[in-house]
Amino acid sequence: MSSITKLIRRFVGILSLSSVLVLALNIILLSVIASLQTPSTGPWTTAKETGQALQKTDSGYALPAEMTEELKAQNAWAIYIENETMQVLWHTEGLPAEIPMQYSISDISNLTRGYLADYPTFTGQAEDGLVVVGFPKDRYWKHLNPSWDLDFIKNSPYILLAVIGINIALIFLIYVIANSKLLRSVKPITNGIQQLPTEHPMHVKENGLLSDLAKKINQTAEILQSQRLNLRRKETARANWISGVSHDIRTPLSMVMGYAGQLEEDPALSDENRRKASIIRQQSIRMKNLVNDLNLASKLEYNMQPIHPEPVNLVAVARQCVADFMNSDLEEKYPMQWKTSEALGACMIDGDKELLRRAINNLLHNSQSHNPDGCCISVEVKADETGYSITIEDDGIGITEDQLEKLRSTPHYMISDSGTAEPRHGLGLLIVQQIVKAHGGKVLFEHGEKGGFYVKMDFPKKYRQS
Repeated sequence: MSSITKLIRRFVGILSLSSVLVLALNIILLSVIASLQTPSTGPWTTAKETGQALQKTDSGYALPAEMTEELKAQNAWAIYIENETMQVLWHTEGLPAEIPMQYSISDISNLTRGYLADYPTFTGQAEDGLVVVGFPKDRYWKHLNPSWDLDFIKNSPYILLAVIGINIALIFLIYVIANSKLLRSVKPITNGIQQLPTEHPMHVKENGLLSDLAKKINQTAEILQSQRLNLRRKETARANWISGVSHDIRTPLSMVMGYAGQLEEDPALSDENRRKASIIRQQSIRMKNLVNDLNLASKLEYNMQPIHPEPVNLVAVARQCVADFMNSDLEEKYPMQWKTSEALGACMIDGDKELLRRAINNLLHNSQSHNPDGCCISVEVKADETGYSITIEDDGIGITEDQLEKLRSTPHYMISDSGTAEPRHGLGLLIVQQIVKAHGGKVLFEHGEKGGFYVKMDFPKKYRQS
């Protein structure tokens, strides 16, 4: 509905702006045309100047040559009517034959207000008489009843606004009627487009002006629904396959580990054979851990791993993981630095304690496996306004830029497909990402300040598992 509202609001805005611009343009054009149609010297001015320029001489009346030329330029004629006799005592050359030489007061009134023999006439005062200037019949139009109601003049601004409002309302009404069918067609289209990202089946009625577009949307919805169904089937099949393989491997792997342990402790065997049995047992343990990690990663990815939220102190969990790691480091090749401030106190979140321990242990063992010659590992828990963070950093061999980019962007389990026996960043770190994500947080992988590997896990303070 918000899209329809925006669309209607946009249409109304464009319509209103167009109406205002058209009205303003019409007013400007009318003003320009009126100014061009009005000469610099109007007919009343010409008659006034003619009357003032007419001079009485001993032989009669005479008009200066300059004024005579101006009348000729406008193709106008002029007569002089004496007040006492009401007769024409002077006129210009080329006076039309139908112009009378004798006038009455009524005639003077009529020619002043209107026309004389269909010629538009204008008057000007002269000495002891009246000057009448006539122009061509098709030159001017004279309003014969120039009277206006004073109330109408006073109310003209309101009348103008009312007329403009009525015109705008009429235009809007025509617009709404003309586009109502289009708007009715647009609404189901927008609703259908909004439902496309959802997993709910949808169908848009294929009628109206936009029936072709509705048909395409329905086809797209069917394709997306089919793709979602196929993807869900593939994800379920993969998760079930991983779970089944993990279950099937555990039993024979446990037997291999058990027999390898017995051979490792059998004094009847040579030292070389006992060493081989130890390697078999260690690699079996590694394989078992890999299978468990793969199974856990699959469950976390498809939300099949149950999360058991409870109040967890991140400081206590991290401290316990550090202590366990130090106790297992018999050769003391991986000294630990606990940088967490003693004044920090408890950093409580709602989380799964075992999964959080798994994430921290994965990071500690990641530093250990990638630095066989040893390195210093630091662990720090911090708190800020938005949440808590656990930072783990080592000063070992670090990680290349390409590996770091793959680690940040590769969505699947194993980052490297080189097939070598070298330790690689991948499944363990993926599990870390999934565990932190399941707790509403995020993970940052970076180069360490001392050239090693840096990982930061951020957790929100008010996280609640849904």
